[in-house]
Amino acid sequence: MFANVNPCAGKKPTDDFFKDKACMMDGIVQVMEQSGTDVSVGYKGNLESIVEPQLEPFWTQGLCPVNVHFHVGTEHRSEGEYDEDGSGPDEVGTEERLGFQCRHYDESDPKFTTPYDWKYCSNMVVGQTYEIHWPHSAAGACGTPNQYQTSFYDGVFCVDGILSLDPLNTHLKAGVQAQVFTVVNDEDYYYPHLIKGMIIDDDKGTEVTKYTGSTTGTSRNNEVCSMYSPVTWHVDRKCHMISASSFDKMCADMRSQRDDMSSETEPEGARELVMDDIASNNHVNRKRLLRYA
Repeated sequence: MFANVNPCAGKKPTDDFFKDKACMMDGIVQVMEQSGTDVSVGYKGNLESIVEPQLEPFWTQGLCPVNVHFHVGTEHRSEGEYDEDGSGPDEVGTEERLGFQCRHYDESDPKFTTPYDWKYCSNMVVGQTYEIHWPHSAAGACGTPNQYQTSFYDGVFCVDGILSLDPLNTHLKAGVQAQVFTVVNDEDYYYPHLIKGMIIDDDKGTEVTKYTGSTTGTSRNNEVCSMYSPVTWHVDRKCHMISASSFDKMCADMRSQRDDMSSETEPEGARELVMDDIASNNHVNRKRLLRYA
């Protein structure tokens, strides 16, 4: 009989260094690059980064997904895909901050308006936009029952001696995939493996912006910033439709992990778009031809 011991529990660093801090003081930036940013082609922030993003697919560099969670609306902005001109249903389903929305929503089309009987996710609304994040780490308990963790920090820092806190190292050993979806009640858009990472298929995962930034969430904004930086982000610039059942399957998978992820089966709020002065200047826009590149 196997002991149900979680080696990743409590691995989130608790040093005062990692506490959120003021982004600016007397007009001077006090932090390293932040997320989420504009990922439109051609965008670059004003903050000169000391590193370049990891351009290769994470799995080729020994990183595995250690968590999955999602935000209502988007924390990133992609012009013409998910931006200030996007729209969605009047109902948000949560009191959390709503980010940008996609442009797919059509109130005359029943796939955007027909309610879905959610069994595993909560506070979700058909027709709404959600941004999924898959934190990855080379220090994750990759390939074991403890790979997926709540909080994601426990997963990122699980194995000692791999993830240095040196800013010249973290962007190579830790990263986040992000992909944006409008949820529809239509099984033609079903995908069963959302827990595993960004979908790379057809037009999904074909146009990806790579840059270095930080952890996100509504505890941060353009006054209070994250100290978990720099990490590499791979963000799909396009918005895709996906079935509500796909999300519900992902939430079912989350609830079945050894480290129960039930607390993350509802959407978090979206951090406001990072202002240019604390966004990195190293955005690289890629378009996949034959593979995720």
